Formats: sequence, C-alpha cells, structure tokens
Amino acid sequence: MRSLWLAVLIMATSFAHAAVAPVETPAVDKTGVLASTHVTDLAQLYREARLEDPRVLAAYARAEAAEAREREAFGALLPQLSANGAYNRTRRDDGTYAELYNNDRLSLGLTQHLYNKAAWENYQEFKNRARQQGFEAESAQAEATVDLAERYFAALAADDELELVIAEQRATRENLDRVEALYERQMAMITDVLDLRARVDALAAMEVEARNQVRLSREALSEIVGRPVTEKLSRIREDIALQAPQESIEDWVRRALASNPALKAHASAVEAANAALREGKGGHYPSVSFSINAQRSDVGYDNTLAPLTDTYVASIGVQVPIYSGGSTSARVRALRADEMAAEQELEAIRRQVVNQTTSAYLTAHAGVEQIRASYNALESAEQSSIAAQKGFQYGVVNSVDVLTSVQNEYQARRELLQAQYDFITNLLVLNRWSGGLSAGTVEKVNVWLSRNETPRALEEADTDSR
Repeated sequence: MRSLWLAVLIMATSFAHAAVAPVETPAVDKTGVLASTHVTDLAQLYREARLEDPRVLAAYARAEAAEAREREAFGALLPQLSANGAYNRTRRDDGTYAELYNNDRLSLGLTQHLYNKAAWENYQEFKNRARQQGFEAESAQAEATVDLAERYFAALAADDELELVIAEQRATRENLDRVEALYERQMAMITDVLDLRARVDALAAMEVEARNQVRLSREALSEIVGRPVTEKLSRIREDIALQAPQESIEDWVRRALASNPALKAHASAVEAANAALREGKGGHYPSVSFSINAQRSDVGYDNTLAPLTDTYVASIGVQVPIYSGGSTSARVRALRADEMAAEQELEAIRRQVVNQTTSAYLTAHAGVEQIRASYNALESAEQSSIAAQKGFQYGVVNSVDVLTSVQNEYQARRELLQAQYDFITNLLVLNRWSGGLSAGTVEKVNVWLSRNETPRALEEADTDSR
C-alpha cells in the first residue's frame, strides 16, 4: 500500500510539473539554423505559401480586377438612367422695370442600346480577359507550388550534405589517426598521412560551405512563406516505394492539352483579341438606341418665367458613322495584328506544354530506375569501403585506396538522396504541365514524407562514422 501511494504521488508531481513547465526556447544547432522540436512538411508550407506568396496573391488580385472590369463592360449594355435638376434665380431689368423671380427644371432620362456592336464586343473581350486572368492565377499557383517543392528539397539536400560531410570528415579523421599511429611505428608512408590530412582539410572547407548552403536554402524557403523557417523538415520515408506514373505518355499529353491553365489562359487571350477585333470593326457599324425622357420645368426662353409644364418624350435614335479620318480602319489593322500575335503565342505555349509534359514523363520513369541503381550503387560502395578498411588492416591496400572508397561511399549516399528528391519534384512538374497540380496532389506527395524517420543513406552514414 505504501508503494502504491508513492507511485500516485510521483505521478501527481509529474503532471503538476508538466502543467507549469515553461516553453523551451529554440536553440541554435550545429548548422547555424535555429533548432526547433517542431517538424514541418511540404503540405504545411504549401498552405502557408498560398496565403503569403506575393506572386500568387498578385495573380489572384489581377484576376479579381479583371472580373470587375468584365462587370463594368456589361454595365454599358444595360439601361442607363440619369436625372438632372437646375434651380435658377433670375433678375431681369429692361430699363423701365425690373423683376426678380425663381424657376427650376427637373428631368429624368433612360437610354437603352438596341444595337451597338462595339459595346457588345467590348463586353465579350473583357469576359475573355477575366477568364484569361483566372487561368493565369491558376498557372501562377501551380508554378509557385513547384518552386516551393524545389526549394523544400533543396533545403533537405543542404541538410543532407552537411550531415554527410561531417560523417565523412569523422570517418576520414579516424583513418588519419590510425595511419599516424602506424607512421609513428614506421609501418606507413608519409604520403599516406599527407593524403588523409589533405582530405580532412578539404572536408573542413566543405563543411563551411555546407553550413552556408543550409542557411541559404532556409532563406529561400522563408522568402516564399513569409516567415523564418527554423523547424526541421520532414524527410522521405523508407517504407514506401516511389512509383512512376502508370498512364501512357499519350494520355498525359492529351490531358495537358485539355487542362493546362497556361494554355487555357492563352486560348482565352486569343478569344479576347478576336473580340477586340470585332469591336474595332464595330466602329463602321450603325448603332440604334431607345430613350425615354420626362421633364418638369417653368423655365422659358432665355430663362424667362414660363408656366409649369410636364414633357414626356420617347425616341429611337440611329447613329451612322461615315468618316473618322481613317482612325477606325487603322485601329482595325492594329487589332488584327494583335490577334495574330496572340495566336502565335498560343501555338508557342501549346508546343511548350507538349515538350515539358513529355520531358517530365520520361524523366519520371528514368528517375525510378535511377533510384534503383543508386540503391545498388550504395550497397556496392558500402561493401567496397568495408573491404578497403579490412584490406588496409592487413596491408593489402594503402590509405589512398581507403580514402577513395570512403569518398565513393558518401558520394553514393548523396546521389541516392538527390535522386529521390529529383523524382518527387519532377512528378510535381509533370502534374503542373498536365494541369493536375492541386492541393490534393501536394497531400499525396506529402504522404511520402515522414516526421521522424531518418533516410537510410544518412542513418547508415552516421552509424558507419561512429
């Protein structure tokens, strides 16, 4: 019973301490970046970037402005209602007598276009401009997402490089200590010692550069999300197989031609240019309008005082342009050239979409094979390094061979990690050009990231160095 009460007391004390424990402030780790126990991932940074990336916010602001201009152009097609009022105080003096009086005039007018080709085509142009800006906002969001992913994995690669350099430096220093001990017993050559010392010094310089790259890569992430990114980044899981797209390349190209937002934006730009051309030609067309006016006035000729009268007028007006100095024809020629330029830009982006989609698809499939080959290369490099270490102990190989095997092993680790990062980034690029890059795509990619696991290439590197 006494032990039971003691256990209860210890638990109560622990909970009380947890309740009042202060929040730990982030400390500076060996990379020079503020260390934090919090771990962030690609999806979290994506959600922040959507609210903070100036490029995305500016693109959506332009889309909103284009929608307002569309509504403005549509308003010109609707009835136009206006009211006018005037109040006069008049003093008349003809030499024989003078008079002072007040009079006023109130009018209300309504006008409606019955036929106005220029106004209608102007509305069609701005409607297509609004669609264009909407698609450009989607394209800007997709481009910013790929940029975020590239910076995210560049930051991971910078972290990897620093850890690998430190691990290789530790392993090389251990070999240097071993060779120096042998050299003191006259069992090793001075060239072996000098070679290892040179490599240790080179790795020290590489460590300085790696630390700088860590900070630079974090600053690049901070530029997008609008805050310092000091927390750890989730790494790629080791229990999941990265797979290339299953659909054929023809399916991806067809999807890109049908769904790519940049291509849709240029198609809308062509429609807008065509509408602008029709608007310019509308300057040669007559326009017909209907108007109703009502007026109440006691103002006569020359502001004289007249009996109060109510006047109601309904009219249909026809305006026929005859000659405007050639400006209308010149404007039509300019708009026709603009339309041709928009069509060529559409063709250029269509070819770019096909090229980029094809390249991303082929690179994604090659990336899977590259990851598999990098795994095999790492295993071979590990076996070669172990064999060189044992061979050096038995005097079969020299220190240069050991140094080369260690360099090859760590280079294989770098290439494996970089191949994984390149594959995931390229998969996002493929979805971007095919028009399928969305928050759901980022979430699917984010499943491949783990908050706690250390990649095999880094975990074994750290183990080997110890």
